[in-house]
Amino acid sequence: MWNVSLIPDQASTTARRVDALFLFDLGALVFFTGLVVVLILGFLIRYRQSAKVNRADPPRTSVKLEILWIGTPLALGMTMFTWGFIAYYHQYSPPADATDIYVVGKRWMWKLQHPEGKSEISELHVPVGQAVRLVMTSEDVIHSFFVPAFRIKQDVLPGRYTEMWFRPTKAGRFHLFCAEFCGTNHSRMVGSVVVQTPEDYARWLSSGVGSASMARQGEELFVRYHCMGCHGASQMVRAPRLEGVYGSRVPIQEGSAIRFVTADDRYIRDSILLPKSQVAAGYEPVMPSFQGQIAEADLLKIIEYIKSLGAKGTDR
Repeated sequence: MWNVSLIPDQASTTARRVDALFLFDLGALVFFTGLVVVLILGFLIRYRQSAKVNRADPPRTSVKLEILWIGTPLALGMTMFTWGFIAYYHQYSPPADATDIYVVGKRWMWKLQHPEGKSEISELHVPVGQAVRLVMTSEDVIHSFFVPAFRIKQDVLPGRYTEMWFRPTKAGRFHLFCAEFCGTNHSRMVGSVVVQTPEDYARWLSSGVGSASMARQGEELFVRYHCMGCHGASQMVRAPRLEGVYGSRVPIQEGSAIRFVTADDRYIRDSILLPKSQVAAGYEPVMPSFQGQIAEADLLKIIEYIKSLGAKGTDR
């Protein structure tokens, strides 16, 4: 009983920022609640019916008091807003050195894929001190990826990608929950995040049965679905080349106008499943839709392959 702490473990850099803001807000709430209670009790006692106090000509206005009770909440509210905005911006701005890990939610499990090829079910291994960006989607209904010790929670939605990142600060095993009711066995959709030292993580990553990297598996899928015929070097149909496309600005034809979008994970996913929704300028909308033909996990592998082409294009 006495080992219960006020807040869960702080196991990430985000946890410290969130807790600092929470404790500041809680402190302000307790202070002003206590102040109001003390003033109410004080006035009740001082001005009770039997008390002998001067009740004649009470003050009706006070400019200083008006400034105080308007200015103080305004300053306090703007402090909370600014602090919260900075914490929110930091939480949704992953650093450049973040390692990507892909997450697919499915009733009632989490499927996690490392770029090196290692896959996990409802357990995520990460190295301590390394920033990790999670790219997440769902195969069925809305889920929510929640790690209390990291103070991170993000809805995982079918048909689109959501992202979040964290940097673990201590080794250990931490609870992973689904925080969105997703069906009968929602309470069983639990798992763990295992934070290891970099040396232990490297050994874990290389242990077990060897498997090809996600990019290599994505290349095999790229060939299996005959994408090379249009997007390869010896293309049969005039289609955009994919070398160097990831992360670049792509012109999209919209009637007689052209707008530019960033070729990120969402753009590539939509280009595969909904190709006519964003047609690259200068090309005909002839690409067929692969919606319902490619599983979410395989889509992530194809995206990782296209990323690798981007890296090669940058080196040239």
